[in-house]
Amino acid sequence: MTIKTTPEAPVHKFSSMKFLTQELDDLKKTGQFRNLKILESPQQAVSLINGREVINLTSNNYLGLATHPALIENARAATSAFGVGTAAVRSIIGTQKIHQNLEKRLALFKGTEAAVVLQSGFATNIAVVQSVLSDEQDILISDELNHASIIDGGRLSKAKRFIYPHKNMQALESLLKTHAPGARRRMIVTDGVFSMDGDVAPLPEIVEIAGRFDAIVMVDDAHASGVMGPQGRGTPAYFGLTDRIPIHIGTLSKAIAAMGGYVASTQEMQDFLFHKARPFLFSSSHPASVIATCMAALDILETDSARLHRLWDNARHFKAGLVNMGFNTGASETPITPVIIGDTRLARAMEERLFEEGIFALSITYPTVAKGKERLRTIITSEHSNQHLETALAAFHKIGRLLGILNK
Repeated sequence: MTIKTTPEAPVHKFSSMKFLTQELDDLKKTGQFRNLKILESPQQAVSLINGREVINLTSNNYLGLATHPALIENARAATSAFGVGTAAVRSIIGTQKIHQNLEKRLALFKGTEAAVVLQSGFATNIAVVQSVLSDEQDILISDELNHASIIDGGRLSKAKRFIYPHKNMQALESLLKTHAPGARRRMIVTDGVFSMDGDVAPLPEIVEIAGRFDAIVMVDDAHASGVMGPQGRGTPAYFGLTDRIPIHIGTLSKAIAAMGGYVASTQEMQDFLFHKARPFLFSSSHPASVIATCMAALDILETDSARLHRLWDNARHFKAGLVNMGFNTGASETPITPVIIGDTRLARAMEERLFEEGIFALSITYPTVAKGKERLRTIITSEHSNQHLETALAAFHKIGRLLGILNK
């Protein structure tokens, strides 16, 4: 398919916007400025990026479903049947039967009474936190490494916010002892799989502590959806805690390979969000093609276990290779494997040199991660072949030695 290019836009200068030049200059001085990488092919294990064919270690396409024929065909059929979009918000006339079908299917998949689909995982976290914690007598207690959408959801709520050090259960309990008495609502929010480090939340301990303080537990399972637990049902299922966690957040844009987010919870929560969640009330609904794609992805998760097994086999192999070379992969327990460098410029240099070798592994720097924790974040998929992994490991070893990160 040929995509027409548009003429270059005119350049305008506004005196009121001069601050942008300074802000951008500051980013360049600290090595934080970056130009977007442009994907010129489907999202695959080997992708065309900035005109170069590279082994892609940066995609969230965990199960390779972005190009699966069944998903593509479902999208085509739904477009023919329902059109390219609803041109309406869900609460007016933007809810089609296919939206209801997906919500029922997601609830069954997650083992809950009901589900609500929203425009993105980011919007989902904001919708739930802002809607549930709507009074100054509410409290939100959040892991320090939770996703930015949880942080923003807390800021948009009226709750008092408290942060506990990463996975520190003593600190979590201490915060509840201090602040839970007299609170109207108490919510503990944690990522299921932490997106930068690839480690897993201690959900059994969190659920036990929450029970003693009558606190709501909300788990953001964005990077666990389709990845952790039986058939990719998420971290609550992985720990056998599905019935003890009231609010399950998932994404449709990573392993499911489409777009959107969802909350799986009680029927009352669905009804509540239909009336209270601003992202639901004021954003147009998904095109039917996206919803149909998600339905096809769920079919595959429930019937094709081979993809999930390959994903984990590949992740273990790649992680072990990096560790054996001497790279620091932190506390990773999942297909997200950081290669911690500890310096912004060195992490960027490694990204650039690897790209020249035909490997794309994105560098992640401050403020996304703390200073001294700069890294390359790699994500392995089910569709990487053994040759892809060995080629990537060889390149990491070569560039790691050239840059002085490895000594052997």
